[in-house]
Amino acid sequence: MQDNATEVTAAGIARLAGVGRAAVSNWRRRHADFPKPVGGTETSPSFALTEIEAWLRKQGKLAEVPLRERVWQQLAGHPEGPVTALTHAGCVLLLIHDRPTVWLEVSSGSDERLAAMLPGALEQVLVPRFGSRPTTGPAAVNAPGAVNSPTSVDQPPRTSAPHAVNTAPPVHAVNTPSAVHAVNTSPAVHTPTGPQLLPSAPLLRGAAELAADLGARQAFEFLLGRHLDANPRQYTLTPAELAGLMADLAGPARTLLDPAAGTGALLRAVSARPDQELYAQDDVTDLAALTALRLALHTRATVRAAAGDTLRADAFPDLRADAVLCHPPFNERNWGHDELAYDPRWEYGFPARNESELAWVQHALARLRDGGTAVLLMPPAAASRRSGRRIRADLLRRGALRAVVALPIGAAPPYNIPLHLWVLRRPDKAPAQPEVLLVDTGQYATEGRGGPDWRAVREAVLDAWSAFDRAGTLREERPGVARSLPVIDLLDDDVDLAPARHLPPPAAADGTDALTAVRERLGDTLRLTVDLTPPPAAPAQPAPRWPFTTVGELARGGALVMRTGGNGGHARVPVLTDHDVLAGTAPSGTLPESDEEAVLTEPGDVVVPVLGGGAVARVIDDATGGAALGRNLVLLRPDPAALDPWFLAGFLRGTANNRQASSYASTATRLDVRRLQLPRLALDEQRRYGARFRALDEFERALRRANRLGDQLVRGMYDGLTDGTVTPG
Repeated sequence: MQDNATEVTAAGIARLAGVGRAAVSNWRRRHADFPKPVGGTETSPSFALTEIEAWLRKQGKLAEVPLRERVWQQLAGHPEGPVTALTHAGCVLLLIHDRPTVWLEVSSGSDERLAAMLPGALEQVLVPRFGSRPTTGPAAVNAPGAVNSPTSVDQPPRTSAPHAVNTAPPVHAVNTPSAVHAVNTSPAVHTPTGPQLLPSAPLLRGAAELAADLGARQAFEFLLGRHLDANPRQYTLTPAELAGLMADLAGPARTLLDPAAGTGALLRAVSARPDQELYAQDDVTDLAALTALRLALHTRATVRAAAGDTLRADAFPDLRADAVLCHPPFNERNWGHDELAYDPRWEYGFPARNESELAWVQHALARLRDGGTAVLLMPPAAASRRSGRRIRADLLRRGALRAVVALPIGAAPPYNIPLHLWVLRRPDKAPAQPEVLLVDTGQYATEGRGGPDWRAVREAVLDAWSAFDRAGTLREERPGVARSLPVIDLLDDDVDLAPARHLPPPAAADGTDALTAVRERLGDTLRLTVDLTPPPAAPAQPAPRWPFTTVGELARGGALVMRTGGNGGHARVPVLTDHDVLAGTAPSGTLPESDEEAVLTEPGDVVVPVLGGGAVARVIDDATGGAALGRNLVLLRPDPAALDPWFLAGFLRGTANNRQASSYASTATRLDVRRLQLPRLALDEQRRYGARFRALDEFERALRRANRLGDQLVRGMYDGLTDGTVTPG
């Protein structure tokens, strides 16, 4: 076995064989010939993938392994890391996409032959699609974007070479107050060498099989998507719906630039044509390479991608694009404020240290041709911070800022604030009486994890923008949604561009109709709470002397199974959090993918929060079943032949029961679920109690719903009376 062979964890073995992790643990104990660990830790060992596959095949447990899972395990356990593996796979998938017969020729024979012949074959594809690597200068020694470069994701380079547009690589000086730094051009993707490719040979063959099933583009999207799901904290993603909206706002364009490309979502959203040119730059070397490969597989357009810090070392200084799309990093202090004080891009004013977003705005305008359009995703603070008011004022006066769109909460990360879109146009002449379009789509936010109502957002934004763009004004105001204002009306001491501060209230008819509907729903709910109100209590009787047992004893006796929530699972599965259980809402959380197997809920399970000191237990219904169990939750799965779930949940909610099972730390109360007690009753008697507990649960849900509707009605009435849409009569 090679020393650098691909490794797989117990969770990966379970996915390969289609079983749970407990089965893998049993195999390790029961089978003396089970492969020995080759890495990892004592609590989370890793095994050689080739040895595991051979053992599973010998045991007849590998027959139904999905091809996708096998290829993903090869990528995730690659000895050089998943990003390098994904880059190698992307290069081969591009070769298969562009020249499939060449791949068939080089892939025949041994892995050693494949690794020896593949660099020459890749060169035939990578150079025409991405450009050539310089043969002299610093970039030839350590080019940004080189596969297996010493500068990796953990240490991205802070300077990068500019890429000349359709010309030989020039030397470009970056203006700083103290020095001139010469940097050379280098494309983001370079041809890996034979020794670099040899450990990837099994993965590359698997990726080719996957491409035969799905197509090369779809195979790369699957692998990239799984990698992004598995590492959610490493990447700030732009949702596809938002990327599509930004591309539509930019309009048709032959040359497009994304100076903070990330994973390439914005340029991928463009309806690319073979005659188009797509330019991308990102300061993370390996990410720039993945973006370039993604775009090349997505379109036949010319792709030019580079790695490097865009503000400090612009890779495309001579580019004048038709459109710029950008999701810049927010709230950066170290964006180059001290080095770039005299940079010619600051046509509208030198941004303050805390106004990095306004530096990106001006960079985008500097890379546009006259009349070109830029669309940037911005934090809402950029529209109102006092430190940026002079630059905002100049953008307005000179007609560069054309529209500000407030998105609903949940449109993009960070999901807890309503981000803005700025639509800018490089002015070819000063407008006589400039106006700016203001749009607020906050009303299209929705509850839960599905994000806003994107269809309604698109219609509202694109209808308003197309009408404004044609006429230079929005002749018909859309109350609460869109209006255009003369620039002079915004040039006060604050130059506050937040749309909500300048839009008229919604139409009165819409407001009163909506309040009437809420009032009717509240009335129906209140009538339901009356029907569900528990009947008067029976006369007091001596407390029964039941024999009691504990949850721990029931678990040991097999009457129920006890599981605890974890920190990992599949990132696409909704997660039931402790807050969801306490509030009685739908699953709202997410967990990063990890080696830890997620605990999935089933109808009839009882879920108990262990922190906070409250007496709460929730019976899982059909709507919640299938969600992953979040942290600080314990799941109890009763045997229906021995325990009624509503009986179990009801007695677990007793205040005295929770008090005796709780322990206290310095700042929190923790519940020991094993110590919770319930009486030993026959199943028929359990069901009699369970029916009463279930009725109480329905009553409690109705009260919550009435409370939410009451809050909504009161808030709407206050708003209507204060903005004139509702009269006192």
